Amino acid sequence: MTKIFSILISVLSMFAIMGIAYAEDLRIDGSTTVLPIAQKAAEVFMKKNPNIKVFVSGSGSGNGIKALIDGTTNIATSSREAKDKEVASAKEKKVNLTGHKVALDGIVPVVHPSVKINDITVEQLRDIFNGKIKSWKELGGPNRPISVVSRDTSSGTYEVWEEKVLKGDRVRADALLVASSGQTIQTIAQNKFAIGYVGIGYLDKSVKSLKVGGKSASADSVRDNSWPIARPLFMYTKGKPSGTIAKFIDFMLSKEGQKVVNEVKYVSIK
Repeated sequence: MTKIFSILISVLSMFAIMGIAYAEDLRIDGSTTVLPIAQKAAEVFMKKNPNIKVFVSGSGSGNGIKALIDGTTNIATSSREAKDKEVASAKEKKVNLTGHKVALDGIVPVVHPSVKINDITVEQLRDIFNGKIKSWKELGGPNRPISVVSRDTSSGTYEVWEEKVLKGDRVRADALLVASSGQTIQTIAQNKFAIGYVGIGYLDKSVKSLKVGGKSASADSVRDNSWPIARPLFMYTKGKPSGTIAKFIDFMLSKEGQKVVNEVKYVSIK
């Protein structure tokens, strides 16, 4: 009997060790805008917590929220608030979507560095993306067609752009739809007559950011809402987080976590 008891304890101990290993895995999926924040935060967080492995991917805000509802990710990153239909879908599966605002962002129109135009209005952006303005000549540029680069419909960045710039208009039918902010940057950098939009954290020297209504995108203009295409960035959990998930969210909202936000060129909320 004693021998059987010892074997049972050994087996239970082995499963306990395996269970802890799996329990300390954390999966984050969603917005490609929030991806740089999540990746850098995961890197710092794992250094502080070497027993926890954090896996980060970026399949789009809508896909991340769906993954959270379906139970295939622990945290969903999103560059927009959860939609009513997503909240309803979650409730059907007994899931309460809880949003945690972790950063701020400005969506910035970008063009090839050779473009001579520096400033544009929201109305002009709307007319470019809905197809009313077709040539750079109409904006004081060369007599060349404007190539429009937009995000796909699963993107939170697209949905905020649709709300704040297009205001319900449809993107022109011949627009090139790309799956990520990184792809937008690469496409614009290779096309002298293209225009697109990305989160402020993705800006680099391969593209040129445009002012909007005379205003430049910056931490200050995003924080005081004078930048016209500003938005909060979220991490969603199932209800009030606990355990490892809560530990990561608490880290994101801490001074150290908000420092990470600034390091990857987004805007901290504190």
